[in-house]
Amino acid sequence: MENLISAREAAQLLGISLPTLYSYVSRGLLQSHQHEGQKAKRYLKEEVLRLLARNTDSKRAGSAAESAIDWGVPVLESKITQVSHGKLYYRGLPVDELARTHTLEQTALILWDSQATTDLQAIPLPGLDILWPRLLDLNAALPPYERAISMLPMLGTTVKQVTGIHPHLQAQLWMHLMAAALLGMKPDYQTFHQKLASAWQLDASQADLLRAALVVSADHELNVSTFTVRCVASAGASLGMALIAGLAALSGPKHGGESLRVGSMVRAGLAVEPHAMRDSLQQRLRIHDASHHFSPRLPGFGHPLYPHGDPRGSLLMNMLDKKTHAGLFELADTAQDLTGQALNIDYALVAVEIACGLPQGAAQILFALGRTAGWIAHAMEQVEEGQLIRPRARYVGKFPLTPAG
Repeated sequence: MENLISAREAAQLLGISLPTLYSYVSRGLLQSHQHEGQKAKRYLKEEVLRLLARNTDSKRAGSAAESAIDWGVPVLESKITQVSHGKLYYRGLPVDELARTHTLEQTALILWDSQATTDLQAIPLPGLDILWPRLLDLNAALPPYERAISMLPMLGTTVKQVTGIHPHLQAQLWMHLMAAALLGMKPDYQTFHQKLASAWQLDASQADLLRAALVVSADHELNVSTFTVRCVASAGASLGMALIAGLAALSGPKHGGESLRVGSMVRAGLAVEPHAMRDSLQQRLRIHDASHHFSPRLPGFGHPLYPHGDPRGSLLMNMLDKKTHAGLFELADTAQDLTGQALNIDYALVAVEIACGLPQGAAQILFALGRTAGWIAHAMEQVEEGQLIRPRARYVGKFPLTPAG
């Protein structure tokens, strides 16, 4: 009963009077609970907090809609991920704690609210031995995102042939196919961070760093790629098609492609003498401000949802040895001093890429593979809700002339 609160406590949380609280109950906006032997009615704290979130968004909706959708009011309700007071939670669990102990597979099951097993060893993929070499030969020259977008439709035919398994096991098959397509390596059922460590020849410590990077990348509520996935899933498209749509959105330079800009900036900063690092960043700032870009002044720094710093980025940076990788920390400190903005996950993923000696663009692979777990969670939630996502547009163009009265 520790999650039940009194009427007065509920009213205080909502910032309303007791009569208004009772009107919420009568209108069906809130449910009261009365236990045998108790006179006073009580309220489920989680339901009260959910109503508070809806009321807060309703108050914001007017002014936000007047400006733009960009970082505006949430358009969908979700039980998957929450950003609150500078922290990130997956289904109520702090992500910084999950990143210390969980694999991406375990995190995916949390995001999917699933009790399924992660043991796929006994599930064969029909026809893969013949199909894989042909697909790889056709797409080997493509960058990771483009290769995955090209290969996943055909690889999906193998998933369709695997019948009689739980939908969440089928979702795990999709994740392994995504990893294979991004890496250009034949699918297997190794744990994801071990799969990446094997591909990039890393030691155990570096593999653990990748594990954490995948977990913190797994979901971030309604970012552009996740919203795209939900739109496609709401139309009744297959999970494979929804994942391809997510990859297409992620490839843009304002989303997953941001890490390429970060990588270019970081490598340029590390290439100069330490005393020239500040000048290098200031020059980049001058070019940015002169061209009136709408992107962050320095890529990899600042995040609208985390005015005091992205916790995902700081978590990964804290896993790096500060002495061994002093240049990465000095560059981050200098950039923050120049802009007043803390590093975000894009900078941290590039720092992981450089610290582990990974191929250029590996940060994109880490981000996309981790985010696949979240995409699947949102696709599942959208299908369960059964609603087609179809916003309306506010017309602001030319209007037909009306005859004078």
